[in-house]
Amino acid sequence: MKTALHIVISLILISSFMTGGCRHGQAGQETTYTNPVLHSDYSDPDVVRSGDSYYMVASSFNCVPGLPVLRSDDLVYWELVGYALERLHPEGYYSEVRHGGGIWAPCIRLHNGEFYIYYPDPDHGIFMVRASDPAGPWSDPVEVIHGRGLIDPTPLWDDDGSAYLAYAFAGSRAGIKSVLMVTRMSYDGTTATGDPVMVFDGHDGNPTVEGPKFYRRKGWYYIFAPAGGVTEGWQLVLRSRNVFGPYEHRMVLHKGSTGINGPHQGAWVTTHSGEDWFIHFQDKGAYGRIVHLQPMKWADDWPVIGADEDGDGIGEPVSSFTRPVTGAVSSSHSSRFDDEFDGSMQPFNWQWQANPSVTWGYPSEAYGFFRLNCIARPDGMRNLWEVPNLFLRKLPAEKFTATASVDLNLRFDGEEAGMVVMGRDYRYLSVRRSGDKLFLREAGCADANLGSPEAELWTQELQTDHLWLRLDTDAGAVCRFSYSTDGENFTFAPDTFTAHEGIWIGAKVGFFALRDGFINDAGSIDLNWFRILTTD
Repeated sequence: MKTALHIVISLILISSFMTGGCRHGQAGQETTYTNPVLHSDYSDPDVVRSGDSYYMVASSFNCVPGLPVLRSDDLVYWELVGYALERLHPEGYYSEVRHGGGIWAPCIRLHNGEFYIYYPDPDHGIFMVRASDPAGPWSDPVEVIHGRGLIDPTPLWDDDGSAYLAYAFAGSRAGIKSVLMVTRMSYDGTTATGDPVMVFDGHDGNPTVEGPKFYRRKGWYYIFAPAGGVTEGWQLVLRSRNVFGPYEHRMVLHKGSTGINGPHQGAWVTTHSGEDWFIHFQDKGAYGRIVHLQPMKWADDWPVIGADEDGDGIGEPVSSFTRPVTGAVSSSHSSRFDDEFDGSMQPFNWQWQANPSVTWGYPSEAYGFFRLNCIARPDGMRNLWEVPNLFLRKLPAEKFTATASVDLNLRFDGEEAGMVVMGRDYRYLSVRRSGDKLFLREAGCADANLGSPEAELWTQELQTDHLWLRLDTDAGAVCRFSYSTDGENFTFAPDTFTAHEGIWIGAKVGFFALRDGFINDAGSIDLNWFRILTTD
């Protein structure tokens, strides 16, 4: 007998920002903005302006598709417009989950009418993709430098026709760190040439210097680079009249008296009106690396980022500020952030843990849902950490409640599907078939990355094939599931839990569908919609 489960998860965002397929940011046409401008996990942001539009790229690590591309009219409201990598390369290597690997800090530039993204894979080398439209399609990756442990590439095309590439080292792969390198590069940007040169050694006073961004202004070469580590570091700026140095350096932004830890690497961008701004991230644990926008001024050819209220020459992050004067104004920012799953493409918000197989899931415009198939659990599986077919999206805000509709058809014993909050610790609320019965259950795992087994927290038989599930998330990423049989009266799960980040990424929320063993016609869960409402 076919069993259909109708699940609705009600998502209400109590935040000024929302991650969605529509606009990210704050509604209205206020004269000021409030940080963070993106309260979601867009790590290592880099930004370039093209005319009146701004384009951001960010790290994506092992998540697929990779290299998210966002667009803004005003540096405050952002929309996700696509990805530069549909699959990670080498494809076979990334058919398995590679937590902490994949795509690290990228850099986007506009050169000769084309957009270039340079990105590092710390296990393979430095790569480049390019496109005439930031929304894609993007070219296949070109390997610019082969080598393990090379990270954070940033190109510079000089006025005399020369091209250069700066980068850093990941100590976990290279065995060295805290130095910045510059090498010559072919003008077409496809290969490094000549010998790399160390231009800065941060061991004395600026440990873990990394994330360089290369610029030229008024005859000076500038390298913006964070130092001191992700959680308690600061922003440096280096400058020299010679591309290979020597460089003098200065701290230009630090935490100071604020509560903004880091603040870590980002991008300098100049608006059409000539204003200078700096976009950077702040590590916020389970929420990931959220994005801040800082004003930037120049004094004696040195930038000052943020606000220097104490007059020590070093800026501190601002909590709010006058909005940028840009060449265009976003006309609508609120409306909806829903995933209706009624199109012919996978919605942008959702990613897998590895390069996907078509059997994992697919959209159906004709039927109006996204189907996740129950895939065989990996041999020796202890928990979800190494399961590649998790369908996940970033936590959208500090506080939210979620709502989605699904139909679930579990055909055989051991098939299971549900909603998961995923990280090094995780928790899920699922439905599992056992014999001819369905059981609602909550399970979780602490230290999943260390191979710890799951623990079932509670279970109960379902007497109906229609069910509503809910996830409430409060400040501090404190979460709680609940469920309902009528869509109005909800019963909370027995306890709350705290979401935890993964490796270099924030916690994620999404769905899974698994089964015991392989069969020629496994069950599935159909995601009809996943809706997000925002309130101020």
